[in-house]
Amino acid sequence: MALVQSSIPGSSAVRLSFSNSMPTPSKVSVGVPMVKGWRRSSCPRRVVLRAMVQEEAVQGSPSVYARDMERLSAKESLLLALKDAGGFEALVTGKTTSMQRIDVNERITSLERLNPSPRPTTSPCFEGRWNFEWFGSGSPGLLAARVIFERFPSTLANLSRMEIVIKDANAKATANIKLLNSIESKIILSSKLTVEGPLRLREEYVEGMVESPTVIEEAVPEQLKGALGQATTTLQQLPDLIKDTLSSGLRIPLSGSFERFFMISYLDEEVLIVRDTSGVPEVLTRLETPPSIVVEAL
Repeated sequence: MALVQSSIPGSSAVRLSFSNSMPTPSKVSVGVPMVKGWRRSSCPRRVVLRAMVQEEAVQGSPSVYARDMERLSAKESLLLALKDAGGFEALVTGKTTSMQRIDVNERITSLERLNPSPRPTTSPCFEGRWNFEWFGSGSPGLLAARVIFERFPSTLANLSRMEIVIKDANAKATANIKLLNSIESKIILSSKLTVEGPLRLREEYVEGMVESPTVIEEAVPEQLKGALGQATTTLQQLPDLIKDTLSSGLRIPLSGSFERFFMISYLDEEVLIVRDTSGVPEVLTRLETPPSIVVEAL
């Protein structure tokens, strides 16, 4: 009897057993113990079983194993290309070169053809907290970022990151902005998602909100501290109704105003790739977040 085992954090070892006395099986059963807090309907976390399986032992397994290895290699290749292109900051500031952009797009298409999710729109892996890694040239996210950086130098305004939380057919996208390297604010866009098919979704924007800025006092330049103190004093003298409105952020109703269609071209437990009606790709990577935080964000 041959025994292959892999160590998985938080659980016992996974064992694959093959008996030489039995006929060649057409299907191998893998028993993975349930970790406390997991649901069977939730997206499985990354589990890699490294085993050398001979064709005589399990018919058909080598081709499945080879495809999985090809997909993992293509995914690592894409993530490396994104890093080499300068990451999110280089993308939104327009510092990526034409060679870097075509290289990333080539690796995106290579990974898309290995998509392991036949119906990603209804997959539990679709839900969660995702970080934007890449926008295409016509992406709404990239256009919004370019507006910020074209109007304000990087010393005045900086878009540090963008992320989105998806849960129960609702999405909340957040752009984190820093002004003068000392004032932080968030622009939040809430939307409703409707499944239009196994790959296609409709996104209807519900509300936009600009959060009340947070001042990092120790990072405020000396020449601006006086002006900041005057502005703070002025705000404190405003009527309570206006102060409450400002503290809770500026909300802009968007229901019935904007919508877009997009399709999911790749989805697994770590990477999400979507394309809009123009075929422009967006690449997102999963952010590990406790379920309670995902629920609170929505």
